[in-house]
Amino acid sequence: MSQVNQTISAEEAILSRHSVRKYERDVVIPQAELDEILSLAHSAPSSWNLQHWRFLVIQEQANKDRLLPIAFNQQQVSDASVVVVVLGDLEANLIAPKIYESATPEIRDMMVGQINGAYENNPAVARDEAIRNASLAAMQLMLAARAKGYDTVPMGGYNPQALIQEFKIPARYVPVMLLPIGKAASPARATERLPLDNVVINESF
Repeated sequence: MSQVNQTISAEEAILSRHSVRKYERDVVIPQAELDEILSLAHSAPSSWNLQHWRFLVIQEQANKDRLLPIAFNQQQVSDASVVVVVLGDLEANLIAPKIYESATPEIRDMMVGQINGAYENNPAVARDEAIRNASLAAMQLMLAARAKGYDTVPMGGYNPQALIQEFKIPARYVPVMLLPIGKAASPARATERLPLDNVVINESF
């Protein structure tokens, strides 16, 4: 376990995480450390425990450079150590029997029936669940990376159809965001937050 991971608190990880757009090139994240980050992200909560996220991990420079035009030439996808393409599973209901295989038959049948009932003939539910739950994992990934001393930036600025075509992403998965990970070459821009009372509504509007 890295020293950074031993000393940084959850609060420090949250408060020190900023969207970094300029990265040092040629920084290599050790595979064991990257696996730890992805494993921590994979521990995120999900509806019915269906674990809707999939992580397309892009580390080779040639493949990062293939992302560059897809991401409208935003240089961070080429310079960062890794780009994680966060995907959401539109058919996550299909793994429900595996998720509940150790449950009692009554519980398994109830849960699988409930899940399939929610998904059946309802692509809006499938898409909402895919994006919502994959986004939970993406946020957890960013905090895990920060706890280990790395920087990230969530990116929605890319051509999803070009991404799907270039990286042969199956129709089952919807792109949610790109997440470059690496070491900042320059600090993130300062951002302002609205006052808390602008965003908190107590009890009712």
